[in-house]
Amino acid sequence: MFKENEHIQQNEGAELGTGQRLWKRAKQLIPGGNMLLSKRAEMFLPDQWPAYFSKAKGCKVWDLDGKEYIDMCIMGIGTNTLGYGHPEVDDAVRATVDAGNMSTFNCPEEVYLAEKLVEMHPWADMVRFARSGGEANAIAIRIARAATGKSKVAVCGYHGWHDWYLAANLADEGGLAGHLLPGLEPNGVPQGLHGTVLPFNYNRFDELEALVNVHDIGVIKMEVCRNEGPKDNFLQKVRDLATAKGIVLVFDECSSGFRQSFGGLHKIYGVEPDMAMFGKTLGNGYAITAILGIREVMEAAQTTFISSTFWTERIGPTAALKTLEVMERTRSWEKITATGIDVKRRWAELAQASGLEIDLWGLPALAGFTIKSENSLSYKTLITQEMLPKGYLASNIFYPCIDHSGSVVDAYFDALKPVFSLIRECEDGRPVESLLKGPVCHAGFKRLN
Repeated sequence: MFKENEHIQQNEGAELGTGQRLWKRAKQLIPGGNMLLSKRAEMFLPDQWPAYFSKAKGCKVWDLDGKEYIDMCIMGIGTNTLGYGHPEVDDAVRATVDAGNMSTFNCPEEVYLAEKLVEMHPWADMVRFARSGGEANAIAIRIARAATGKSKVAVCGYHGWHDWYLAANLADEGGLAGHLLPGLEPNGVPQGLHGTVLPFNYNRFDELEALVNVHDIGVIKMEVCRNEGPKDNFLQKVRDLATAKGIVLVFDECSSGFRQSFGGLHKIYGVEPDMAMFGKTLGNGYAITAILGIREVMEAAQTTFISSTFWTERIGPTAALKTLEVMERTRSWEKITATGIDVKRRWAELAQASGLEIDLWGLPALAGFTIKSENSLSYKTLITQEMLPKGYLASNIFYPCIDHSGSVVDAYFDALKPVFSLIRECEDGRPVESLLKGPVCHAGFKRLN
């Protein structure tokens, strides 16, 4: 009997917080525990992460036990650049709830929002809306394929969970290894999609050119920038190749949009796509994504079937219109970029002062670092573990919002400094395992039980 039950931890429930107990229940009822891999407790601090929130405001989050934390981490996976619960956005949404969210009629806000987005991106003529980034990517691919009559897509970057994208791993399990998805199995993706999606690496124009020369590519889909900027006129070369070959060029700006410019990151580089998608920041936490494009491509949507009931609800477009208004007035993209630049600089200075080597990566407003060590994942876990009781949600990633003031950032670094000193001790021989109170966090897109 003992052997059969030795894995059970005695009195575990007495030591777990309300959120941790709820997370254990969730994993028995929901495959993986929740709907988004990036929010699973195992990605941060297995067995210790609070997991659920009761309230969020500004850059603060409260767990189910009423404990308050400053979010120096992913800020709703980068959705809330205006901070959680921005009063003007929430007031606009409340007015919509009072007036009615759904009807047999269409909501007028979707027209106003389309006009606003086209005004911001003069190269675009038409817009379709959805409610998630994965949907937006799938819609863009369907429209682009319909416009070209070709099925093969060259991709660079991360573009969601749908079959069309994961088909890249049908040919080779390492096909997407350089595109943020190491080890991801394409289980459930039809084998008939084999060979339809062909990855190339950022700033490797030679790889893209080789794909175009060998395959009948109809669509090039890529992030404008993630961890490094374009080199050797890379984006313009891609644009010129697409134009010369009659290929639809699609920029996925679901993550990068509205973080360094009022609109797409591509505006900074002066390269215009045929289509672009925006999400995450567009509704400041409310579900809304947009697919923009030139008329001759977008009108192909009428030759196929793309339709969904809840793409017509009113809250998303209402939130987006007010979010854009506040962004434009406050120039939020400038604030969060400046904060991100400051934090990356101070990470580097703290590492140097602690005698640690780190890699800095990501856009300033999607910033991250990796400690150069074989124990890097353990150190990431240690940072989260040590910062949590100090009142911080912290990891090796930081997505700033306009409420991350100078004083908030200063206090964060005061709390982080002794953690880096601990890591230095570990690099000098102290076993990091002796400091960890639970398992090491998971890395990347791996199956979580």
